[in-house]
Amino acid sequence: MQDSRLIDITVTLGAESPVWPGDTPYRREMRDTMAAGNVSDVSGLTLSAHAGTHIDSPAHFIAGEPKLDAYGPERFVLPAVVAAADETDLVRTEHLADVDIAPGEALLVRTRNSATGLCRQPTFSEQFTALSPDAAEWCVSRRLGMVGIDYLSIDPYGDRFDAHYALLGNDVLVLECVDLSAVAPGRYTLVCLPLKLPDCEASPVRAVLLAGD
Repeated sequence: MQDSRLIDITVTLGAESPVWPGDTPYRREMRDTMAAGNVSDVSGLTLSAHAGTHIDSPAHFIAGEPKLDAYGPERFVLPAVVAAADETDLVRTEHLADVDIAPGEALLVRTRNSATGLCRQPTFSEQFTALSPDAAEWCVSRRLGMVGIDYLSIDPYGDRFDAHYALLGNDVLVLECVDLSAVAPGRYTLVCLPLKLPDCEASPVRAVLLAGD
């Protein structure tokens, strides 16, 4: 029976998820099929570690910093606050001024990327709402455990990746390409477990929010 408190914020690989220019697109290829007389269906997957809804570790941008396998699973199950910044092209500190959040918690920023369905369109767009450097520093100053946004990058397209450097350089994990279109601002529990990959800087996740106690 479906739990009404559970909100899936994951985009569907291939069907919905955009691909960063030059990155490896998601592909599923059937190796064996029952229709062809095999005893089972077996498929192979080709994809980027940053495919669809995914999480970045500090090693994504900073040499020598931790990769995902340095973290225990508890780091990916944490209290979270969803904040709305629906009417801006760039999330700044003033859009976060009323956010009540504690150290170690996750902040997910809902923007027009969710409202317009941009985060669910497979065609990549350069015109997405992202996080400003000052907003990233705001998150660092509050010692958050994770920051998420509803498109493929927390930084604007063509920018210098200041938000990535600020967050990942201070051990704030980055969750990207979440779909917050059905999520009201408020407090939740976030579950976003990565694949158990050795020595990898990022991983796709199945991200869900649990509402209530």
